[in-house]
Amino acid sequence: MDDLTLEQLTHDNYNDALAVNRDDIPEAWTDTAASLMEVTDYGAEHKLIGHTYIAYICEKPVGLIMIGEALIWDTDPDEMKDKPFYRVMGFVVDQDCRNKGIGGEILESAIARVYSEFGERSLALGVHKDNTRAGRFYERHGFKRTGVYEGNDEYYLRLIDPV
Repeated sequence: MDDLTLEQLTHDNYNDALAVNRDDIPEAWTDTAASLMEVTDYGAEHKLIGHTYIAYICEKPVGLIMIGEALIWDTDPDEMKDKPFYRVMGFVVDQDCRNKGIGGEILESAIARVYSEFGERSLALGVHKDNTRAGRFYERHGFKRTGVYEGNDEYYLRLIDPV
């Protein structure tokens, strides 16, 4: 998708993040733009690596995604507790842009940019138990279901083989 661009989320472009139409997605399923801005600020203040991106097509904001250094949570799967990894959070695609391959392009482009800048690490994310379409999407992109839950979210992992 030649016209897809990713721009780091800042307070200057925050209104673009709010313009991504996610009205059909319950807040329980993925973080809002406001919570992503808050976590982005936290990461910057604590010098954590990673980025939050707004995806654009022809200057129209069409998605949000955060990929950043994971702080260890008690609920993380055991295989993630002994090595650094990235957590994917708040990934959403504008409802008018779904089922067109745009989500996969955003996900893979964001991962590639974070890997290029900070190095490769395994990835972890949570998918709400009722969001079966998202689960299938992540499985198509190399994530594996774990059967491990944090509340209503099941962990999905995309592991990097050690060198």
